[in-house]
Amino acid sequence: MKLSEFDYELPSKLIAQHPAAQRSASRLLHLDGATGALKDLAFADLPGLVDARDTLVLNDTRVIKARLFGRKSTGGRIELFVERVLGECDALALSHSGHPLKAGHRLSVGDGVAVEVLGREGDLVRVRFAEPVAGVLERCGSVPLPPYINHPPAPEDAERYQTVYAERPGAVAAPTAGLHFDQAMLEKLQGKGAGIAKITLHVGAGTFQPVRAENIEEHHMHAERYVVPESTRKAISGKRVLAVGTTTLRALESNADSGETDLFVYPGFRFRVVDRLLTNFHLPKSSLLMLVAAFAGLDNMRKAYAHAIEQQYRFFSYGDAMLIERAQ
Repeated sequence: MKLSEFDYELPSKLIAQHPAAQRSASRLLHLDGATGALKDLAFADLPGLVDARDTLVLNDTRVIKARLFGRKSTGGRIELFVERVLGECDALALSHSGHPLKAGHRLSVGDGVAVEVLGREGDLVRVRFAEPVAGVLERCGSVPLPPYINHPPAPEDAERYQTVYAERPGAVAAPTAGLHFDQAMLEKLQGKGAGIAKITLHVGAGTFQPVRAENIEEHHMHAERYVVPESTRKAISGKRVLAVGTTTLRALESNADSGETDLFVYPGFRFRVVDRLLTNFHLPKSSLLMLVAAFAGLDNMRKAYAHAIEQQYRFFSYGDAMLIERAQ
């Protein structure tokens, strides 16, 4: 398949720059993948679409304050975007500076924390902090908002770019389909008899990287750490599985219960686990849009996105949601 098949024109005014006033106040587009039928709803209508046949699976990863600013020993400015914490003091990071970082370079970030560059690993640099990474990020880091949000992180972002059920630190981007849920909504869903289960997939910075290969089969996904607990496997057995977010779907459709997944889902993929997908609207030419096309059907996806643009839905991380019934 060609990359151009997953392109579309989006007016910039539809890119949500701030979250809705309340978490569950967003809109919901319901797409039936079997028939292509579309229905405009409010997210508050979701409890009317689930019952005791359903188990919702949530990604309980927690976003870390991954962006750090500082200087090189030579005085030049530096930005480190911590992509993965490897140990108490070691991490892999993306770096932005005037010249590429090399092994032996020394940096000072945040409130003066010393950092040594150990070497390069592909597009990332391996760095060692003079004190535990987690504490440095919490004290000095900033919320890693996506590149299409054009304002600096505000106090509201520290709360709203995080799901209410976030428990396990390690993500550098939020599992955004989960941002629509508040505790009252989760209780309403359980009141309808739906089960709630969790996985953990730590979303990496690669989630924002566009697919660059014109033949999309040549694209290689970034690997992300995940765990699907045995309790979740039991909770979804015999149930209609509603994955909250593409990260949850990728974890559930991966072959193992834990490890790293670089699963690339595009049209032609055969789903074995997930029946329903709750997701936001995704960037043109992105692997996430290809996943939606695989789940809903390519023509259905195109029709749904054209409808969403016409109806002025809000797009991307702080935008509105879709509930998709899998195409047969």
